[in-house]
Amino acid sequence: MEIQNGKISEIVKYFLRLGFIAFGGPAAHVAMMEEDLVQRKKWMDGQTFLDYLGATNLIPGPNSTEMTMHVGYHRGGPAGLFAAGISFILPAVLLTLAVAMLFEQVSDIDWVIPIINGIKAAVLSFILAAILKLGKKAVKTTQLAVLGVLVIVGSALGINEILCILSAGLIMLGVSAATSSNKALSIIPVLFLSLASYSHLKLFLTFLKVGAVLFGSGYVLFAYLDGELIEGMQWLTHPDLVEAIAIGQITPGPVLSTSTFIGYKLGGVPGALYATLGIFLPSFFYVWLLNPVVKKFRTQPLLQAFLNGVNVAAVAVMVVVSVKMGESILINWQTIAIALLSFGIYFSVKKMNTLWIILGGAILGYLFSFI
Repeated sequence: MEIQNGKISEIVKYFLRLGFIAFGGPAAHVAMMEEDLVQRKKWMDGQTFLDYLGATNLIPGPNSTEMTMHVGYHRGGPAGLFAAGISFILPAVLLTLAVAMLFEQVSDIDWVIPIINGIKAAVLSFILAAILKLGKKAVKTTQLAVLGVLVIVGSALGINEILCILSAGLIMLGVSAATSSNKALSIIPVLFLSLASYSHLKLFLTFLKVGAVLFGSGYVLFAYLDGELIEGMQWLTHPDLVEAIAIGQITPGPVLSTSTFIGYKLGGVPGALYATLGIFLPSFFYVWLLNPVVKKFRTQPLLQAFLNGVNVAAVAVMVVVSVKMGESILINWQTIAIALLSFGIYFSVKKMNTLWIILGGAILGYLFSFI
C-alpha cells in the first residue's frame, strides 16, 4: 500500500507541474511526457507509450489529456488514472476561470473592445491553419474527399454538426464492413437533447454529450459547440466562441479548458464547474475501460475506418463554422488586416507559438483603433 501511495503521490506531483507549464497544444504535451516519462523517469518503454498514443486517436476526447490518464493507469492503476487526469486538468481550469472572471470585468470598456476584436481576428488565422493541417492528414483517399464535401454541404444546410460527424464515421464503417469479414462493432449511443432555456443541468448534459463524441484535436471542439450552443440553443454567438478559443490558447494544459470559460460566461462559477466536468468526464471512463485492451483495440480495422470518416467530417464541419465565424468577426478593414497578417506570419515563421499571434492581434487591434 505504501508503494502504491508513493506512486499516486508521484503521479500527482508530476502532472500538476505539467499542467502549469504545458503550453503549445497536444503535440507539445505528448513530447514533454515522452521525454520525461520514457527517456528520463523510465515509467514505461517507448513501444508502450506509442500504444497508448495510438489508442487516444481511436476514442473520443482530448488526446494529450487521455495520454496523461493512460500513463497514470499504467503507473498507478485506476487510482493513478484519476490522479493523473485531474492533476493535469486542474491548473488549466483554475487559470481559465481566473481569466474568465477578469475578462468579464473589462470586456465592455471602450479601449479594450478593439483589443478583443484584434485577438478574435488573429485567432481565425490559426483556426484556418489547423483546418489545413488536419485536412492534409484526414483526406487520405478520394472516397474521404467526397465524404468531406458532402459533410460541408450538409452542415451548411443546417444539419447538426454532431450528427454530420457521427454519420460520416458510420458511413466509412459500413463501407469497411462491406469489404471485410469482420463483424460490426457497437457504437457508443449518443444522447441528443432538445434544449432552449439555460440551466446548469442542461449545460452539464450538453458538454457531457460533446465530450462523449469529440474526436480530433481541441480545435474540433468549436465545430461541435457551434451546433449545440450557437445554432441549437442560441446561448452563445460566434464571437463568444472565438473568445473562448483565445483564452484556451493563452492558458497551459488542455485546450478543452475553453469549456470552463464558456461555462462561466453562461452560468458563473457553477456553470464553469458543470461545463468542465461534463467535457472531461467521458475521457476518464473511456480510458478506464479501454486501457487494459489497448493493443487489441487499436488494431481493429472497423474502428480505423470509423475514425477516418469522423476525422474528415470534423475538418469539413470546421470549414463551415470558420466561414460563419469570419462573417461575424471580420467586421472592418482593421480586423481583416489583422487576420491576413496573422495568417501570413503563422505560416512564414516556423513553429510560431500561438501566444505571440494572440499578443500581436491585441497590439494591432489597439493601434489600428487610432487610425
